Amino acid sequence: MEDRVAATTPPVAGRDIEKLLAIMAALRTPVTGCPWDLEQTFATIAPYTIEEAYEVADAVERGDMGDLADELGDLLLQVVFHAQMAEEAGAFAFPDVVEAITRKLVRRHPHIFGAARNLAPDEVKALWREIKVAEKAERRERGSAAAEGLLAGVPLGLPALTRAFKLQEKAGSVGFDWNDIRTVLAKVREEADEIEADLDSGASPEKIAAEIGDLLFAAANLARHAKADPESALRSANAKFVRRFRFIEEQLALEGRTPDEASLEEMDALWDEAKRRDL
Repeated sequence: MEDRVAATTPPVAGRDIEKLLAIMAALRTPVTGCPWDLEQTFATIAPYTIEEAYEVADAVERGDMGDLADELGDLLLQVVFHAQMAEEAGAFAFPDVVEAITRKLVRRHPHIFGAARNLAPDEVKALWREIKVAEKAERRERGSAAAEGLLAGVPLGLPALTRAFKLQEKAGSVGFDWNDIRTVLAKVREEADEIEADLDSGASPEKIAAEIGDLLFAAANLARHAKADPESALRSANAKFVRRFRFIEEQLALEGRTPDEASLEEMDALWDEAKRRDL
């Protein structure tokens, strides 16, 4: 693009998306661009895209709005990076990305932008599913659908816990689902009992690992029926574990000790104290 800044022009902070696009183009300009940016591909950048999405989620979890603004910027950079490489390949450019999501939002909200009005939340959700089915059929006609089947649209690259949730949600949309959350809870207990039986029988590590997988899959299903996001729930549990273990470290440090110098009983007692303090 002729109006983009040259690679030698110092970038100036601004609120204009065009300035960001210009900086990215400069970084990818042969000879004068950044050597690291120039050697990147869609495949090498994809892991950073996933990482930045997680950092956005982490900022949300911590309630840090300042950090959230920074992390959203990092995530936006990933979109701009992919779009720049696609433009170089003659596939599409950033405006095409904007147009695609704009069209999708309008298409998926006929109750706001179309004739369908005054819908209840359940009706909106049902309409959303119908529209997505139509979109999938359209992609098949264009030859862009990667695979067939109801579950084909759940990306393999998702975190396993999130993918389990999405797979179950898809199957549940056609009635392949438990009707009662307590039945799901019973399934979780059943999977735990199977692990115990395998441990008692001396089953192979591979067999036990498979049963643990079944338990995690059932736990994701339980979270779905409880209307809880399993990934968010596990992040919260991780954060709680960090807080409580940090409390153990701090209390031992007051005595001039570290965890490896304390007994398990001492650390358990401090853990219980952290729980009492609701840490």
